[in-house]
Amino acid sequence: MPRYYLDLYSSDGLTVDEEGQVFESRDRLRREAVRILPDILRDEMLEDDRAAIAVKVRDEAGSHVLEASLVICLKWRA
Repeated sequence: MPRYYLDLYSSDGLTVDEEGQVFESRDRLRREAVRILPDILRDEMLEDDRAAIAVKVRDEAGSHVLEASLVICLKWRA
């Protein structure tokens, strides 16, 4: 089974996945990329009212094969 690397892009900058993970299918990889976004976004929202995060997935050859992103913006009303 192939190994994939899920790099995180957030307001803290780039966090490179050095270890990677093995997934039995592309669907499981897609699910994992989507699953981790809300957890990361919750941490980002503690300090700001706007956050944008992305997970960019690389294969073993270093090619980007998938990108998942999430943006949220809070606006107070008077």
